[in-house]
Amino acid sequence: MQVFTYSEARQNLSKLLVLAQTEEVGIRRKDGSIFSLISKEKTSKSPFGVSGINTKATTLNILNAIEESRKI
Repeated sequence: MQVFTYSEARQNLSKLLVLAQTEEVGIRRKDGSIFSLISKEKTSKSPFGVSGINTKATTLNILNAIEESRKI
């Protein structure tokens, strides 16, 4: 793991991100604490790609429920 100071990391953020794709990168603050920068794996899934569920509700049931919820 390569460790960079906060100032070095700020000046070379783009390079650090490229480096973090292949290895862990450390960023050290003035107080000596070190933070790790690591790359997450890409996911090509859509956030809307959820599985459906089976239910006995009909379209009419759903429309009636919506109509009821809109009444004041």
